[in-house]
Amino acid sequence: MAHTSNDVGHFLKDVHWLLDILQNIDVGLVVLDAHYNVALWNQFMQNHSGKAPEQVLENNLFELFPELSEDWFRRKAEPVFVLQSATFTTWEQRPHLFKFPHYRPITGSAGYMYQNTTLIPLADTHGEVGHICLIVYDVTDTAINKLAQIDANKRLKGLSRIDHLTGLYNRGHWEHCLSQEYKRFDRYQIPCSLILFDIDHFKRVNDTYGHTVGDDVIRRVSQCLRQKIRDTDIAGRYGGEEFGIILTNTDTKGALELAERLRKSVQAQSVATATSDVKITISLGVQQLNESISSTQSWLEGADKALYFCKENGRNRSHANNHNP
Repeated sequence: MAHTSNDVGHFLKDVHWLLDILQNIDVGLVVLDAHYNVALWNQFMQNHSGKAPEQVLENNLFELFPELSEDWFRRKAEPVFVLQSATFTTWEQRPHLFKFPHYRPITGSAGYMYQNTTLIPLADTHGEVGHICLIVYDVTDTAINKLAQIDANKRLKGLSRIDHLTGLYNRGHWEHCLSQEYKRFDRYQIPCSLILFDIDHFKRVNDTYGHTVGDDVIRRVSQCLRQKIRDTDIAGRYGGEEFGIILTNTDTKGALELAERLRKSVQAQSVATATSDVKITISLGVQQLNESISSTQSWLEGADKALYFCKENGRNRSHANNHNP
């Protein structure tokens, strides 16, 4: 059937429209041949890469972008050629394929464009795939929002574990850690010790100077505690003026040494008031975990007995319970 000049004109017009769409669509479009030479490079790719079509067309993609992992990209692309099926990559798997700068004001915190990518096979009239199309989507807004949400959730989770006055773990989370360490000992028999301590005559401080000064005393003790423990130790506020420390990989001797360092550090502190300086002391009870301790509650009771011994014998001291709780 013969085609009129009118038909040819409509066809060329349709092709022109199609090419115009491909050039101006707000995604990156790259067509690659079987040797990964570039056959199409649209306006999006030109704008974000700074490379004009005449610099790119018929040139090898990996030579144009040395930072692009050739091994990784080939592993993604080869199945598209062979199996003739599309494949996808999200920013969560790989933040970006092309390291394009990102300048959008809404997500100005992003140094580079986050990208999702799709690879689709392009079959010729014989059904053979000699080219693939790489589609690059700018998903920076979505990525930044999700990362911000993840960060906010982490902070909220952290806040739910922290006592606001001391900055230490609150009782609920600290008791959870105590349970975890108890189970770890039960399985691996690694030495672990517990210290319970409280501030001597704290009620007298509150009654004499008020709760604001009492809070200052608690903060000062907490500061000393954070300075003396190791990164692996787990400290928490157990009650009003009572604190707990889980000392991992530590026997009674090591726990008593830490208790004494902490006691002396606190003893050197004072909190200024309008009338006088408030001196601070603490009493500390130690209980090393052993096979005769049948529960976390029993472990706590052992440390509490040692703490009670300190209170019965003048306070401002540390003591280890060497008997069963």
